[in-house]
Amino acid sequence: MNNHLISKRKNTIAKFFTTVLAMCLISVTVTAAEEAPDALVKRVSQDVLNTVSTDKDIQSGNKQKVFELVENKIFPYVDFQRTTAMAAGRYWRQATPEQQQKLSNEFRRLLINTYAGAISQAKNHKINFKPFRGSPTDTEVEVRSQVIQPGGEPIELDYRLEKTADGWKIYDLNILGAWLIETYKQTFANEISKSGIDGLIKTLEEKNNKLALSSNAGKK
Repeated sequence: MNNHLISKRKNTIAKFFTTVLAMCLISVTVTAAEEAPDALVKRVSQDVLNTVSTDKDIQSGNKQKVFELVENKIFPYVDFQRTTAMAAGRYWRQATPEQQQKLSNEFRRLLINTYAGAISQAKNHKINFKPFRGSPTDTEVEVRSQVIQPGGEPIELDYRLEKTADGWKIYDLNILGAWLIETYKQTFANEISKSGIDGLIKTLEEKNNKLALSSNAGKK
């Protein structure tokens, strides 16, 4: 077989695998975009619980591993910019893009720091989902569930999701009757009215640093 035929065959094989790879990527993208909101929440929740139940570092309270878990398995399905924007209210529009990014980052850190302990203790938890009420034309929905914890009362945990070009995204949580955005909205407004967006960012950063220090001290 001459070099020309060998080269031609290699190009044909390369094109074939490139086409197959592209089809696989398109298939994954379409599946994610078409996934129903309740199915998405169930899948992500179960994935998180499965990881916690098998990862000893997370169970021992390793915050870095919890951060990685949240970043890899939860935040890809969260519209965190919308969450932060709604918590900041009208002040969000007054912030620069850089301030918006810093505020989102610190708010995200705060939530992970706040709920890291609960996540690490979720080894034997189960989630029961309530019947989903929604229609194919909805662009915003609510998925309701209960977290069943050994020896404790069930915890109400509800999700608000929006339909985006990339599929459904979570933007708010209701824990024991308190919606996350509403919980922080007044606190953010008070801090911004006193010291502006930068003041709020600084306050969140200081709180996160204290939580990190206390967590590290607890390991010694």
